[in-house]
Amino acid sequence: MYVAMHMSSPAVTIREDVPLQEVREILRAGRFRHLPVVDGDGKLVGMVTDRDLRSASPSTILDEAESRAELARMARTPVRTIMSTRLVTLAPTSTLDDALFLLDREKVGAIPVVDEHQCVVGVFSIRDLIKAYRRLFGLGERGSALIAIENDNKPRLLTRIVEVLEEQAIPFTRLVQSEEDGGPGTVYLRVNTYNLRAVHAALQEAGLSVIVPRLVIEKSRSCQGNG
Repeated sequence: MYVAMHMSSPAVTIREDVPLQEVREILRAGRFRHLPVVDGDGKLVGMVTDRDLRSASPSTILDEAESRAELARMARTPVRTIMSTRLVTLAPTSTLDDALFLLDREKVGAIPVVDEHQCVVGVFSIRDLIKAYRRLFGLGERGSALIAIENDNKPRLLTRIVEVLEEQAIPFTRLVQSEEDGGPGTVYLRVNTYNLRAVHAALQEAGLSVIVPRLVIEKSRSCQGNG
């Protein structure tokens, strides 16, 4: 899935000569935390966040007169003086995986999305990422449940799983194979049914092993024993 399908667009942007006090009001009114800064042609030149503004705000230990002076200074100071110019961007055709990698690597809450001319066409945030993956993996859908199946290293594993589901008319939306260090790997299956026992039984009858976390079971038994 592509960033363009989930980004906030059109993006709210500001010019680099906008004073800090106005930037603060825009962030507060829009209830967001990141603002792309653009030049006269709409091209990205910087990024400013609510954290940048907090760092530039008057200290709480100042007296009233000093605080008023600092606020007046902020009203005159253009955003270019505090914006970040070390920019990382996404393209509309970037994938959700691309976005996840960059958000994690850069430790930022949002990334501007630009076209081939470096003009801002959207903003993609961690919140957008969570909503996109929720939709992608069917989280919150009626009867939605995730089942883990052990990779038995036999041929046509995914095909065998799908055949079981189709033969039993079990609706499913996602099938993801994961390689794990030191283990056989796991296939994660998201089904849409309230009858999970029937799903487990059908998979096990086909020779597939459903994974149940032993640590959770053992801890539960221990708690029951202590009671």
